[in-house]
Amino acid sequence: MNTSDYIIEIINRLPKGYVITYADFITDVNRKEAIIKALNRMAASGKIAKLSKGKFYKPENSAFGVLPPNQGQIVKDLLEKNGKLIGYLTGYSIYNQLGLTTQISNTIQIGKNEVRPSFKRDRYTISFIRQKNIITKDNIPLLQILDAIRYIKKIPDSNPATACKRLLFIIKGLIEKDKNTLVRLALKYPPASRALLGAILEAIGNKSLTEPLYKSLNHFTIYKLDGVKKILPAAEKWNIR
Repeated sequence: MNTSDYIIEIINRLPKGYVITYADFITDVNRKEAIIKALNRMAASGKIAKLSKGKFYKPENSAFGVLPPNQGQIVKDLLEKNGKLIGYLTGYSIYNQLGLTTQISNTIQIGKNEVRPSFKRDRYTISFIRQKNIITKDNIPLLQILDAIRYIKKIPDSNPATACKRLLFIIKGLIEKDKNTLVRLALKYPPASRALLGAILEAIGNKSLTEPLYKSLNHFTIYKLDGVKKILPAAEKWNIR
């Protein structure tokens, strides 16, 4: 089987929107250049689309044109390495999914223990947020919530009070075990994040969980979050103004 036929056979098995790289083809090193050239020829002919250097995807057509791959596919090489989880989508990448904004950003934010400078990939800007906690598959949804709390002032087309109402709903829906884990993870977040989480937990009737958060704070520090005091009855206790 020649190189082009081999590539077409592999690509036909992949779902639409899947991001393809050289690593998807099991072959000897001597054929690497041939595979790269064949992928570029297929992109030039429109059989596949090019995302960035060495990265292609199977296009999916809609009434609005060709759909881009989902964000997880676009940055999958930055989320996992050799089968190990090293990052997760967060920030602008998930605010819409959490119902915190209706906007969809061209900036893809990734939480990682070790960050790197921002860079461009096709029409997307890839940026990074440092995560001090160990990243696991189970705690990613909780880290995403905590990141939203941390950057509540930066949520597009929103404000702290509006975002706080949504976060109240999200956190109230968590099971007790996850609320406990949320508190444990929050202890590695900045003081303002810990204070806001504590006030939210009190507002939904989980005051008993907040002691570690309260003890971790300097009670002379004031946290400015416009409008949140009207949403959270315990805001004053947590020095949220």
